[in-house]
Amino acid sequence: MKILLVEDDKTIATGLEYSLQSEKYETITCFNAKTAKRALEDQLIDIDLCLFDLSLPDGSGYELCEYVKRKADKPVIFLTALDDEVNVVMGLDMGADDYITKPFRIRELLSRIKSVLRRYNKQLQNNSLIEIDSIRINTLEGKIYKRNEEVMVTALEYRLFLIFANNIGQVLTRSQLLEKIWDVAGDFVNDNTLTVYIKRLREKLEDDPQKPTIIKTIRGLGYKVGD
Repeated sequence: MKILLVEDDKTIATGLEYSLQSEKYETITCFNAKTAKRALEDQLIDIDLCLFDLSLPDGSGYELCEYVKRKADKPVIFLTALDDEVNVVMGLDMGADDYITKPFRIRELLSRIKSVLRRYNKQLQNNSLIEIDSIRINTLEGKIYKRNEEVMVTALEYRLFLIFANNIGQVLTRSQLLEKIWDVAGDFVNDNTLTVYIKRLREKLEDDPQKPTIIKTIRGLGYKVGD
């Protein structure tokens, strides 16, 4: 599990980082909104949960939460000072999953993190159907349908399309996709193989594979599914 921690107080951040890593969480730590946005742009696909301080020197946790929720369905917990508690309602309305008031015991924070992740994973299990235009994915069956007819795909093709489906509207770079996909033998998929699998998916899912409308190429950046 990878957690993005955004906290401008370096003493607090260092302590939290140590505690999270002691619990076997991988951490990305940022001390301001600018570096946090850069981390989100580059690594959102790999982040499992975000911890945002509400008050940052060059922005706010609200902005970061709004960015995350617009790009992907990732859980967010706010870290807030006591006098900010009233404003947390706004953050929860924006889609934040929880908040914790400073000063807090680290055990309480870890408990909140586990609770949010459990709740989030249960939601994912319940949301077993994903629809993208004429395409439907049934994640419980591990099958893809086009206009209600099953599309025969390989295990790797399915995993590749599921990565896109779980990041609707987000541009995914080739390197991000390569990091996420392993072939059945457990070896890394290389760049040329990724090109082949994208081509195969388009042939199976697109009405016109030469003019794709589902798996779109974003020139110079990567690929995107959905808006």
